This record gives sequence, structure tokens and C-alpha cells, in this order.
Amino acid sequence: MAIFVMGDLDLAVRGRTYREPEGTHSLVVRGRDLDSALLHLASRADCRALAVVGLPETLPDMAALAGRRLLLVDGDSERLREYAESAIRAGIEVEWIRSARPPFERLAAALLPVGAIVMAAGSGSRMPGSEKLLLEFDSKPMVRHAMESASEGGCHQVVVVYSSADVRDAIDGAAEVVHNPKARTGMASSLHAGLRAMREEIEAAVIVLGDQPLVGSRTIAALMRAWRREGSRPAVAVAQAHGEWTPPVVLARELWPELMALTGDAGARQILQGHPELLDIVPAPGRPDDIDTPEDYSKIVKLFPRRKPRQRA
Repeated sequence: MAIFVMGDLDLAVRGRTYREPEGTHSLVVRGRDLDSALLHLASRADCRALAVVGLPETLPDMAALAGRRLLLVDGDSERLREYAESAIRAGIEVEWIRSARPPFERLAAALLPVGAIVMAAGSGSRMPGSEKLLLEFDSKPMVRHAMESASEGGCHQVVVVYSSADVRDAIDGAAEVVHNPKARTGMASSLHAGLRAMREEIEAAVIVLGDQPLVGSRTIAALMRAWRREGSRPAVAVAQAHGEWTPPVVLARELWPELMALTGDAGARQILQGHPELLDIVPAPGRPDDIDTPEDYSKIVKLFPRRKPRQRA
């Protein structure tokens, strides 16, 4: 989606343009240009969101914002509150940031929201006799680690795709859950279920494997920062040795139609392989080890043994 920057703001964000774009877009303006921005919104039904940096003293009529998202940035708490209360009364979805200067990371996150799809519907055929996603690591099921990493990493929506009721119960209401009755047909069906569950405003989905308990929130946050930067490619994944990559991987909405056409055990790799123009590979903190066998699980338990409770005096 294009980010139309009206005026002299320097915002090096993905999709930035200083010319009025065609098609769906968001708009960023300084407060002094707010009247012009509202005229733009009144004439463009495909402008989904408005970010205003530095609020004018006089509160304008914001009726043109009905049904759209509003982001307010200002260092004056009272002015922020006045604008936010007016927006809420008008039924406008509003978010605000108290800052005298435009905070790039938070502004980019608000303009380009990313959701997470936690893949938790696999059969775990190489882990006999147990539901591997329920194996405990650091006193909680592995799948909870994946879900919490996405949530704490800043994802605007987290969806866990499951096939086993036990996995659903382990999430215990901490994220959205989507049942995949076709899980046995392969990974593609779980990917489809997760993408269909993404809200309309979500601009990209980060695919997180439920059996990667060492992927932390900092990994997810680093990938999303890289994807939101100006000039980034549609997909961003964690770098491995020898130029290889591994999930988690961020996939822009423009790739979703191709993902929805996948079948069987195919995943994002089938689309990205051999197309370097689609993928940025970036270093990220955390360890993307996936747990496929009893030996894998034994190894991480030895590396990160369960902490013993402290004895009280």
C-alpha cells in the first residue's frame, strides 16, 4: 500500500510517495496541512488512514475520517486528549503518540500494521507418542512461546492455526485461533486459513512456526522493522549461513494471492526460491531452531534447563 506524504515530512517508510497515488493508500501530513488532508479524504474513498504530526490549535471538523483510522502525534498531552476524544465521539478509530518529533518506528508500525500466523496444525510425525507443540520449554508449551513472541514483538493481530483441540486449549484465549480441518493435506491449507483470518487493515503477515521456541520477540520486531523500511522487498526472512534463510518470514499482502494458490505441503519457500528480487534476508536475534525430533527437544532442554524455584529463607 502506498504512503502518501503530503508536505515536507522526511519519512523513509515502505511505499512512500510525494505524489498523489492511485489506489488504496494512507496519508501523512503535518498539522498545518490538515485542512488540505481532510479535503483529500473527502474526495478519496480509498484513503484508509490519516497520520497527523503536530496538531493545530483549532480542532477541525473530522467528519471525513468516519470509517478510517487516525493517528495523532504531538508533544502536548492536553491537545492529544482533545483530538482523541473528539475522534472517539465521531466513531473514528484513533491511536495517539505523545512525542514532539515524528517517532519513525511507531509511525511506520501504525501505517503498516503486520499480523502473525502461528503455524500449529502440523502432525509432528517425527515426534512419536506426543503432541510436540505441547512439550514444555521454560515451563510453558512450545506453541505458547511462538504465540507470545509474535504478540510481544509488536504484531497487530496474532492468529494460531491449529488442528488439535489440545493445542487450542493451550492457547487459552491469549490469541485468535482458527481450526484447520484440512491440516493433513499439508502446510498450504494452514497458510490459507491464517491469511483468510487476517483483518482488512493488515498489510503483511509474519509466518511463525509453532515449534520454534527460541525465536523471541526481538526476532519478530527486527523482521518487521526491516520490512517497513523504504526500499525493502515484499518478503523479509531470518538469515542463515551460506546465504540461506529460515522462518519466521514476513510476507507482504501483494504476495498473498500466490500463497493462496499453493497446494499440499508447499509454503512461502516455493514462491521465493529462485526469486531474490522478492526477498530480503536480514540478521536477527534469537535462534530459529525448529523442534522436529526427540533429539532436537532434548538438545534445547539441555541448553536451556528449567529454572529451579528459589528457596525462601
